[in-house]
Amino acid sequence: MIETAYAKINLALHVRRRREDGYHELETLFAFVDAGDVLAAAPAERDSLHVVGEFGGTLDDPFDNLVARALNGLPRGAGWRVTLEKNLPVAAGLGGGSADAGAVFRMVGRAAGLPEGWERFAASLGADVPACVASRTVVGRGTGTELETGPDDLAGTAVLLVNPRVPLATGPVFRGWDGIDRGAMPEGTAREIALHGRNDLEAPALALCPVVGEVLGALCGTGAWLVRMSGSGATCFALYDDAGLRDAAAAAIGAARPEWWQLAGALR
Repeated sequence: MIETAYAKINLALHVRRRREDGYHELETLFAFVDAGDVLAAAPAERDSLHVVGEFGGTLDDPFDNLVARALNGLPRGAGWRVTLEKNLPVAAGLGGGSADAGAVFRMVGRAAGLPEGWERFAASLGADVPACVASRTVVGRGTGTELETGPDDLAGTAVLLVNPRVPLATGPVFRGWDGIDRGAMPEGTAREIALHGRNDLEAPALALCPVVGEVLGALCGTGAWLVRMSGSGATCFALYDDAGLRDAAAAAIGAARPEWWQLAGALR
């Protein structure tokens, strides 16, 4: 089996409060790009994981990552030999590890069916994992694990992801949030939520990683109708009504900043 681990972006990410358990109460609109990491699974005597790809060497311990933990926790009968092609940067706000785990859940679902209570297990692996299992536009509340069906009016929208190749850990960004509740995420279509929403983690991410501002600046003025940082950064994205504008932006940014990573695609 082959499965894509679709890159996650947050069209809006509102942080409402710090919880007593140390987590944060969120309201977010998850969306997914039609490209990402790629997982291939084949029958084997026992489970194994082999990581390749541009960012494969950035995983500190590939055998303790979310793919391995998902494999260990999902019954499938025989073992699987899994190859993970790591195309997405790590610690980038794209839910890379969560997307990889989500791909494992989808493969297990096809091969053997998911066990009862799989949603709780997915949430235990990480706040983004349940949304990444679906890999469709969904609204996330609580820590991001309480999901509601989201509006899908942006399916097919051209998107450009740009990352300065600077990892940005989630924990310090959340700790840098100023604690001010700036209001609930708006309702409406996905486009309306994106346009009138915000990412409350952008300011603390900029304080920790100023190059995020350079990425946002490079994307502005390219004809996009929305430019925003995804998740806790440092990846930023731009949405376009015209794929030609996206491709022109990708070419211009690639020429000006060839050291930056980028991915052009469409929303699922």
